[in-house]
Amino acid sequence: MIPWLSDIPERFPPVDLALTEPNGLLAAGGDLSPRRLMAAYRQGIFPWYAPGDPILWWSPDPRMVLFPDQFHISHSLRKTLVRGTYRVRLDRSFAQVLTACATTPRNGQQGTWIVPEMQAAYRHLHELGLAHSVEAWEGDTLVGGLYGVALGRVFYGESMFSHRTDASKVAAAYLARFLERRSFRLIDCQMHTPHLASLGARLIPRQEFVALLESHTGDGPPAGLWTGAEEDFDWKEPHVPA
Repeated sequence: MIPWLSDIPERFPPVDLALTEPNGLLAAGGDLSPRRLMAAYRQGIFPWYAPGDPILWWSPDPRMVLFPDQFHISHSLRKTLVRGTYRVRLDRSFAQVLTACATTPRNGQQGTWIVPEMQAAYRHLHELGLAHSVEAWEGDTLVGGLYGVALGRVFYGESMFSHRTDASKVAAAYLARFLERRSFRLIDCQMHTPHLASLGARLIPRQEFVALLESHTGDGPPAGLWTGAEEDFDWKEPHVPA
């Protein structure tokens, strides 16, 4: 049995009480209000549930993370970046990215966990300046991207999609470089996938992950960080951390 959340948005069970099978299941119930979501993220917890289920809250151990300066750019991805095949934009079309992440078919999955209530919650977070999108455009067409939540110096990645070869990888590479230049310490990737591992993400113990959150979620970046902040990076040379 897992506990049912109370009406107090900030109150979650300690993450070390999460189940080992399924890995990380911690609690059920509650709501998707901004207060509860921000409290969850600060504690290393995220919502993930299927249509028709109650809201389920997770904190897996180990945790998949990506340190911005360790993003891996393959030879083929570097060629795509150097060619400038896609133009990257920030927060130009958050709702469109959210919809694409929810509706793009994925290998081995039927349906989506980004249910309408989740979409509404993250649109609200975007309106509050807490959720952001990184978008790959081909001309006037959105062809790939990702969205997530920025809290302090941590970016919590939620989902990505791609309608063209390497489009989501270009968005992810841009995000990593953008965050590194602004002294972000961590990108939370939640769960292990071979795709994320190929980009340089790796598993760390949950205890270490929570300690990083305690150190860096309270150290906020400058206001307006995501507004009109796009820039061009030199992708030709091997990366040297800023």
